[in-house]
Amino acid sequence: MIKIQQKNFDVKAELEALKGNNHSIGGICSFIGLVREMAENKKLSAMTLEQYPGMTEKVIKKIENEALQRWSLHSTLIIHRFGRLKPGEQIVLVAAASAHREVTFEACHFLIDFLKTRAPFWKLEETQDGNSWVAARDSDETAVANWKHPKQV
Repeated sequence: MIKIQQKNFDVKAELEALKGNNHSIGGICSFIGLVREMAENKKLSAMTLEQYPGMTEKVIKKIENEALQRWSLHSTLIIHRFGRLKPGEQIVLVAAASAHREVTFEACHFLIDFLKTRAPFWKLEETQDGNSWVAARDSDETAVANWKHPKQV
């Protein structure tokens, strides 16, 4: 399931919905991304996330489908917020549910790595020195390259 939204999300409620009444699920692994207070040694007052409606969902669906093909998952959840967020606020929730824990850890890690590098979101950081767009990081691209994926997402 993919949700792109401005409003905050309730992690407990979202994970309960992901699990549902499926008693064959043995584990759910989740990752929650938050707005940091510091960026590039500057105190952040806010971060604005912009997205490309329609394209964002399409790209994230491809990432989700790749995870579902690679691992035996019962379900996945990707929630990504956009708009103006302050330090400490939740940005993203990624979760994977499966019969076995190792699968959930790997799939969750894969989902967040690809979401970070491939989903069309742009981040504008607000600091006391002004606003600046966040550039792509080599470390994020290296993480994706390490997956040795069969298809380019």
